[in-house]
Amino acid sequence: MADPDILVVGAGAAGLAAARAAMAAGRSVQVLEARGRPGGRAWTDAATLGAPFDLGATWLHQAHDNPLAPLAGGAAPFDHDAVRHSLCLIARRPASEAETAAYDATYAAFHARLRAALADAPPDASAADFAPRGGAWDATVAHWEGPVICAARLAEMDLRDFLDTQLDAPNWLLPQGLGSFLSGFAAGLPIAYGAVVERLRWGGPGVVAEGAFGRVAARAAIVTIPTSLIAAGAPRFDPPLPHRTGQAAHDLPLGLLNKVGLRAAGEDRLGLAPFTGLERRVETEDEAAMSFIAWPFGHDHLMGFLGGPAAWEASREGPRALEALARAELRHAFGARAGAALAGMPMLASDWGNDPFARGAYSHARPGRASARRVLGEPLAGGRLCFAGEACHPRLAATVGGAWESGEWAARAALDSLEGMEREMPA
Repeated sequence: MADPDILVVGAGAAGLAAARAAMAAGRSVQVLEARGRPGGRAWTDAATLGAPFDLGATWLHQAHDNPLAPLAGGAAPFDHDAVRHSLCLIARRPASEAETAAYDATYAAFHARLRAALADAPPDASAADFAPRGGAWDATVAHWEGPVICAARLAEMDLRDFLDTQLDAPNWLLPQGLGSFLSGFAAGLPIAYGAVVERLRWGGPGVVAEGAFGRVAARAAIVTIPTSLIAAGAPRFDPPLPHRTGQAAHDLPLGLLNKVGLRAAGEDRLGLAPFTGLERRVETEDEAAMSFIAWPFGHDHLMGFLGGPAAWEASREGPRALEALARAELRHAFGARAGAALAGMPMLASDWGNDPFARGAYSHARPGRASARRVLGEPLAGGRLCFAGEACHPRLAATVGGAWESGEWAARAALDSLEGMEREMPA
């Protein structure tokens, strides 16, 4: 590997965006990726279930403002919101029309209540501090807004950051899978796979990455690895990162949302139309309840989701625990019919909690730490060392689009640093 102008650590969305931007500016680039593939926490398996299945990131959220949306035209994006409908069960029966209306009203009032409390909320308020409790649907809304959508309990998340990073429609699905779409942007980039950076030295005039791959020296570096790794000291930074930066990584931990794919054994589709969302009313926010999306694009598989504390517990037991939970949930809803409909077929399960290069799914800000995203995104050493990723985006956090845009921002800072150094060089 030749020593480049700009070193990019990680070939997820942020790393791919940063590398493409730097190369478009005429700079030499080297990307070091620990995994054997690009995409990071966006990964599509197209073989196991006979159709594309995203094990990680799935949607292009807020598509009208998503920086990846203009690049997805040829990928036939599909507006999931246009067909989104749900079947909510209370015990084993569908919620009545009146119960569904009450659920919808509770959900509609949730964010308004939190926003109304924002002006007088203390600086360290969590998203749980002003969430309604005790109503028939309050725990179910908290379950969705916490473990399912944000991958963590509301009490673990800063109120201001929670509200700042709410996402709007439309939400696009890509038929070939978001991971497949994203990996296409790796074409033509100089990426070294299986290259785990063990130490990053940035105290001199440039930046040097070291690992089993050897040594790569660059004039600037963009680090796009998850905050979970930075907070754990992997890689080692020499000299250590400023306390402010290291604390920001610590204050942006990763929650966990895992997915399972279950394939139908025959023609029985459990009476669910394609894209039906299946859920149930819960008694507590962190109940080990799973939600499902049925037969996306008419494929013969279900997508199941488990987030928050229940996901971490299942992750400790391994992927088969997630499969067992999913099958139990479906048996609870449909009885023996579910067992027969899904018997003996291949399954897929993500396990981001045990992935050594992720250690979680996506970030949230701890209570009182809403500023951490901007702090982590601040260039160091005049732009010689920059961080990027979904955790660095103050608006589109926890999304592929946010990671992509933060990579472009970091590339601009690194390019400005190089241009500044070149202006200072003697003629």
